[in-house]
Amino acid sequence: MASCVAAMALAGARPASHAPGPVAASYSGHAQLSFHRRGARARVIRASHSRPHHPSFAREDEGVLEWLTGAAAALAIVAQISVSLPANAVLYSPDTKVPRTGELALRRAIPANPNMKAIQESLEDISYLLRIPQRKPYGSMEGDVKKSIKIAMDNKEAILGSIPAEHKEEGAKLYTSLLEEKGGFQTLLKYIKENDPDKLSIALASSLDIVAELELLQAPGLSFLLPQQYLEYPRLTGRGVVEFTVEKGDGSTFFPTGGGEPKSVATIQVIIDGYSAPLTAGNFAKLVLDGAYDGVTLKCASQAIIADNETGKNGYTVPLEVKPAGQFEPLYRTPLSIQDGELPVLPMSVYGAVAMAHSVDSDEYSSPTQFFFYLYDKRNSGLGGISFDEGQFSVFGYTTDGRDVLSQIKTGDKIRSAKLVQGRERLVLPSTAPEES
Repeated sequence: MASCVAAMALAGARPASHAPGPVAASYSGHAQLSFHRRGARARVIRASHSRPHHPSFAREDEGVLEWLTGAAAALAIVAQISVSLPANAVLYSPDTKVPRTGELALRRAIPANPNMKAIQESLEDISYLLRIPQRKPYGSMEGDVKKSIKIAMDNKEAILGSIPAEHKEEGAKLYTSLLEEKGGFQTLLKYIKENDPDKLSIALASSLDIVAELELLQAPGLSFLLPQQYLEYPRLTGRGVVEFTVEKGDGSTFFPTGGGEPKSVATIQVIIDGYSAPLTAGNFAKLVLDGAYDGVTLKCASQAIIADNETGKNGYTVPLEVKPAGQFEPLYRTPLSIQDGELPVLPMSVYGAVAMAHSVDSDEYSSPTQFFFYLYDKRNSGLGGISFDEGQFSVFGYTTDGRDVLSQIKTGDKIRSAKLVQGRERLVLPSTAPEES
C-alpha cells in the first residue's frame, strides 16, 4: 500500500509546467531508481557547474529542484503512513523476538548459568525460523542445534557444577536427556533432516522444557539483594504455582474449548515469579495462604478481569516492582519508559498476564490485595504489539492453564478458592509485617 502511495505521490511531484529536457530527464530517472536525495542533489550541483548560464537551463534547474522537493515530501508521507500501519507485520514477523506466551517470558526470566542461556537462545531462534511461512531455513536450524550440542558438551562441568548438591542427580538425568534421549537434540536433528516442521515444533517445545528445568535447578534463590527498606515484606525467592477454582455467579456453566461436558466450576493455574518480582509475588502468595481470595467476586473491565477486593487505605502498600530486561534487579516505585526502549522481563503484553492494580493513593505503589488478569489484545496495542500500559504495573506471573476460561468470565463470577500448590518452601515470611500506609 505504501509503495503505491509513494508512486502516486512521486508522480504528482514531477513538474508539469514544461517538458523536461534530456539532462533534466536523466536526473529524474536517477531519482526514481535510487531515491537517494543526496546522490541526486550532488548530480544537480555537479551538472550546474558544467552548464552555460542560459534562462532555459535555469528553468530546468528550478524544475529539477522542484521535483526533488516534491519527492522528499512524498517520502515523508510514505514514512508517516508506514508508522500508522497496523502492528501485525511487526509483532508477527519471524525476526521480532517479543515473548508471545507466558511460558516463553517465564523461561527467559530464570537467572541461570550463561551456558544454559546460550543454549536456550539458540533453540528459541529455531522457533522464530519455524514461523517463516515460505521455504523454511532448515540449514540454519541445524546450525542452531549443533551449536547447542557443542555448548552443552564443552561446558558440561560448568552446567552441572552450578546445580546444588541435593539436585545434582536430577540435573545429570536432565542433561543426558537433552543430549541423547527422545525430545532432545538428536530428535531435533532428525526432524530437521526430514523437513517436518510439525514434529520439529513439538520436539522443540520438549527440548525447551528440559532446558527450563535445568535452569530452575541452577537458580535456587534470588540473584540480587533486596533494598533494606523492603526486608520486612514477604518475598518469594523462586517460582510458585497458584490454582484458582472459579464459579459462575449466575449459576451458568463454563464450556471447555477442547470439548467435553460443561461444568459449573473451572480451574485456572498461574505461575508466579519471584525471580523478577519477589515482593509482589511474595505478598500475593501469603494472601493466597491466608485465604484472602476465597469467595472474592470478579469484575470485568476493558481487557482485564479484576479481583473486587480492594482494601483501600485500611491496608498496607507494596511498591511498584518492575524488572527491566537486561538488568540484574527490579526497579521500585519507578515505571518503565517504553518510548525510550525500556521493556520489562515480565511483559504485560501477553494474554493471561497477572499483575497488581495500582494503589488508590499513588501509581508508584501497588494495591496490597487487588490483582487482575490482563486480556491482551493486539488490536488495542501500540506499534510492535506492545500494550499502552506496558511497564506501568507490577506483573508477577502468567496464566499457564485455563487461559480459555478467562474469556468466559463475566462480572459477578467468583473465586471459590485459591491455593498455593507449589512454592511454599520459597516463601519467606519476615517476623514483622509491613507497616500500614
